[in-house]
Amino acid sequence: MKPVIFGLAGETLTSDERAFFREAEPAGYILFRRNVADKAQLRALTDELRALHGRDDLLIMIDQEGGRVARMPPPVWPAFPPGAVFDALYDVAPASAIVAARTNAQAIAVTLRECGINVDALPLLDVRQPGASDIMGDRTLGAEPLRVAALGRAVLDGLKQGGVVGIVKHMPGHGRAMVDSHHELPHVEASEAELETDIAPFRALNRAPMGMTAHIVYTAWDAERPASLSPAVIANIIRNRIGFDGLLMSDDLDMKALKGDIPSLAAGVVAAGCDIALNCWGRMEEMVGIADALPDITAEGRRRLDRAMATVGDGGNAEPLGDLLARRDELLALA
Repeated sequence: MKPVIFGLAGETLTSDERAFFREAEPAGYILFRRNVADKAQLRALTDELRALHGRDDLLIMIDQEGGRVARMPPPVWPAFPPGAVFDALYDVAPASAIVAARTNAQAIAVTLRECGINVDALPLLDVRQPGASDIMGDRTLGAEPLRVAALGRAVLDGLKQGGVVGIVKHMPGHGRAMVDSHHELPHVEASEAELETDIAPFRALNRAPMGMTAHIVYTAWDAERPASLSPAVIANIIRNRIGFDGLLMSDDLDMKALKGDIPSLAAGVVAAGCDIALNCWGRMEEMVGIADALPDITAEGRRRLDRAMATVGDGGNAEPLGDLLARRDELLALA
């Protein structure tokens, strides 16, 4: 097995993809809007991926946050709200906000499981900072670390109740970035003491099954390399200071914050300590290069992957989607 998650080009597998994926045996797949048409098509696609590898627990993930990050759009699927609405409710009714966040996450999980998706890139544990880039903005769960951790835990619990694994992101914190890492490399100049605020939610949820790194340079920890490519940040901060021992994947290698060819970046994030490299765009030439550049997944990485996927339930105890949405909306109306 190669320590990489690949994207797909379209709504069905091509013959070239089918042959390549069978040989390369990636750790999993990520889906985007280009891969999504309707429920029947999406379920057929995920079923084919599982059959291709003979793995019922194959990692198949998506970015279904709600708000502006929604790969499964209306009207086929419900429109889910961004994280900021739960932060707003917390101002007036903290307990209700936690229930609403958990209920909303369970509703997201129900829609994913129906289509054969078992991992969601949620929750964001990034602590929002004034004046930072709006790339986080209303996606975040707030500006206070304990609140972010409480709401983040509710999201993880709700996803699990619906049969989906959550990913805490973007470790060790994207809330101070002054530029969008999709387009350029952020440099965070905060001191080690100031950065304690950023890592606090990740430390509180350090037993989460999966995490995702940030493509950000934190000068207090490593002035030369972004976290995804920094052995110092991954070992000293994410693994040791935060205490995270779950499956660690990089953010998307194709983001413009990173410089260099994609296969070399994949090898770089794995060499730095990420268990998995994330390659989203389904470009065959790049994927072949990544498969050639990467060693097999380490024993520790495979252990973390298997342990994370073992937490996936069948969602059989989840409530009906309509009931979940109605209860969430009733709670959100309090704000």
